Amino acid sequence: MREFGSAIILAGGKSSRMGFDKQLLYIRERKLMDNLINKLKPIFDDIIIVTNKPEYYCLLVHSITEDIIPNGGPLGGIHAGLSIASSKYSYVIACDMPNVNQEYIHFMKDILKESKKQGCVSMYGDYIEPFNSFYSRELIQPIEEFLSKDQRAVHRFLKDKDIVSIPEKRVREFSPDWDMFFNLNTREDVNTYLKKESGF
Repeated sequence: MREFGSAIILAGGKSSRMGFDKQLLYIRERKLMDNLINKLKPIFDDIIIVTNKPEYYCLLVHSITEDIIPNGGPLGGIHAGLSIASSKYSYVIACDMPNVNQEYIHFMKDILKESKKQGCVSMYGDYIEPFNSFYSRELIQPIEEFLSKDQRAVHRFLKDKDIVSIPEKRVREFSPDWDMFFNLNTREDVNTYLKKESGF
């Protein structure tokens, strides 16, 4: 099995604040999901979409899967993606995170190659950023055990796991304004993103 090569996009959220399903969000006449896939393609050849609406993607050539464990939240989505991943480590991102920092992804890969830990996450102060992170297939069974106890919080699951936590100060060397963790929750977020992308 390869060490790297898989990317998991979580697209199963409720999108309640946006007012419609973010999987269908268009940015400059192109689906946000398509933009994200195109940014990941140069780095990963195995792109997995975890979605509660697989019918949206029936024409795509990428791997499509649904949660294996119902009502598991984002952790359940990570579990579903890891279960079909073709590599030991998978990069995990949410479908509403439009900014992909390739330099930082390669930085995390290098850390894992050296450390052989079960994952790599970024810290915002004492808070774990669960996305724009790497997870190992070794976490599949621990996730199942955690979810079986009716627990779902990703940060709580990772608390005692053998992972690398990159301090905020180091992370900001790659993303000073934290834009690689920016997500589109509301229409205002979309407008903010478009303005910044346009340079206004």
